[in-house]
Amino acid sequence: MNRFSVNRRQLNRQALALALTPWLGACAQAQSVQSAASAGGPRWQSDPFSLGVASGQPQPDSVVLWTRLRMAPVDEAQRGRAQSVVCEVFADEALRQPVRQWLVQTDASRAHSVHVLASGLQPGRHYWYRFVCGHAISPVGRTRTSPALNEAVPRLRMALASCQHFEQGYFAAHRDMAERDLDLVLFVGDYIYESTNPRFIVRKHEGGVPMLLDEYRERHAQYKSDADLRACHAAHPWVMTWDDHEVVNDYANDLDQKFTDAQVFLRRRAAAYQAYFEHMPVRLGPDPSQPSQMRIHDRMAWGRLADVWTLDCRQYRDHHACPDPNRGGGRVVVGCDALANPGRSMLGAAQEQWLNEGLTQSQRCWKLLAQSTQMSSSGVDTPLGRSAFTDGWDGYPKARERLLSTIAEARLQNVVLLGGDVHMNVASQLRVQPNNDKSPIVAAELVATSITSRGLGENLLAQIRASNPDIVHARSDERGYTVLDVKPERMVAEMRTTANPVKADAQFGVQARFEIVQGVAGLHKL
Repeated sequence: MNRFSVNRRQLNRQALALALTPWLGACAQAQSVQSAASAGGPRWQSDPFSLGVASGQPQPDSVVLWTRLRMAPVDEAQRGRAQSVVCEVFADEALRQPVRQWLVQTDASRAHSVHVLASGLQPGRHYWYRFVCGHAISPVGRTRTSPALNEAVPRLRMALASCQHFEQGYFAAHRDMAERDLDLVLFVGDYIYESTNPRFIVRKHEGGVPMLLDEYRERHAQYKSDADLRACHAAHPWVMTWDDHEVVNDYANDLDQKFTDAQVFLRRRAAAYQAYFEHMPVRLGPDPSQPSQMRIHDRMAWGRLADVWTLDCRQYRDHHACPDPNRGGGRVVVGCDALANPGRSMLGAAQEQWLNEGLTQSQRCWKLLAQSTQMSSSGVDTPLGRSAFTDGWDGYPKARERLLSTIAEARLQNVVLLGGDVHMNVASQLRVQPNNDKSPIVAAELVATSITSRGLGENLLAQIRASNPDIVHARSDERGYTVLDVKPERMVAEMRTTANPVKADAQFGVQARFEIVQGVAGLHKL
């Protein structure tokens, strides 16, 4: 190894690797090479792999491997040049059994990011990977492919996580995840934050609010500077979707809180989406003909055990109902007639149809719907009527009713909604008519609290619990993530948490555990 290499324990914690299918052109196309040395390349003065490696979107025969060359000022001469990067995949941790290699070209137009669709792999097994550029060698990442589609899989272990505001705490939850035996990490939004709140700063963002591509790139790079986050990416493949803060708080389709002209806002969204792609182990980047559009919703099978959907609740949704004329985004409303409009959608018509078709045709035991927020109602009963927060599913109640009605009418079993966004642990029963005990339970919901982002106050949360008997558990005072242990006969959720704000050396305990039994709608506390 060269002077940038580290010992194996550090490699296993910090490793990188996977990168995307050829993305939008020849710069991402890969070809086989005989050895890493054949790539040649510069002699770096500073480690170009400081942002780590990552893998994601596992399939039975492939996985996406990612890294990005981050060039320090001492290597400024390399910034404007195209670079050749070798990606190596091995069958063993000691890196003695090479499987495949790819040579990838990358350049400044994609921030020197690398996405490799590592194909030709065997189903249901672990692989190790690294990248080489010139004399620099990346950390080693560990990944795994999903099982064969018809395999009778005994188990799937996932971490459900979201909402990691860099300024409001440390990413100790990622250290805890990196050290656990998991098949994958399911991240459901707010990977970065564009915003700041001076009252809750533990460590500071660099720069101001990002608006342009280079500013979003720098924000992503700062988040990747966290060793625990890099360790979690290197330890497990990730399956991902986004929420709002990857662009700006509470945006809805082409509208932001400031009612910015749609074309102006879409240019900002395009910059944010490109920076997101450049820093994540995902297959698809922005649409080359419409850069403000990027498909993130997807479906993954885990043998015959489970189908996992990742949904996009931002890009295609209708604008918020009953907006404040002075400030857009979500707000709490009472007596908003627009909420009853059956045409309003959180997912958009095309994504709704895609999901409904997939759900009703799925033959797998568990049907897991990962999306960015809480689906169960969280409104509060007031003397003037029931309140609704218009940025969440309460702001799109007819869309929620359509989805849950599909589950009920098709008599689908073992459907579980997975979410984030609300900065609290939530376990709920889901009914077509929320909180109506005459409406049967048709699914269960588990929402993971935030990695770091501050939660609701207890007074408001107590009102939410009192007004929503479908909510079995809700706590917003602790930070963390949830481990989901899925087996054919049952699914167990363990909410792992620590005190707020999260310290760098935080230790995690179990706040609560819930069980969902195969064939029985809903959940119960263990």
